[in-house]
Amino acid sequence: MFQFIQELQLKMMENTLIDKTFRDSDGNVVIAQMPNPPLIVWVVATLLSLVFTTGKINTVLDVVSTGSLFTWAWLELFQGVNYFRRSLGLVVLIGLIASKVI
Repeated sequence: MFQFIQELQLKMMENTLIDKTFRDSDGNVVIAQMPNPPLIVWVVATLLSLVFTTGKINTVLDVVSTGSLFTWAWLELFQGVNYFRRSLGLVVLIGLIASKVI
């Protein structure tokens, strides 16, 4: 009986746009998560590029950080757990592309 009530509550939560935006498939509100590997690589490469400011090492770190942030944004856009995470991926992807074009 308890399982039925819990499933009914989850079905009711799935119907609103707010719930689709901020809840995952289990009904948990998800805004931030533990960083996944591409995001960790981006942070490390970005911090190292602040130390190595010139030369080939800086160029490689820039490529690695851009590539890992692009990968993270792409994964969030297509595999994010809710609409908020997917829109965050889209915003970061657009911002990244715009920053490289300009």
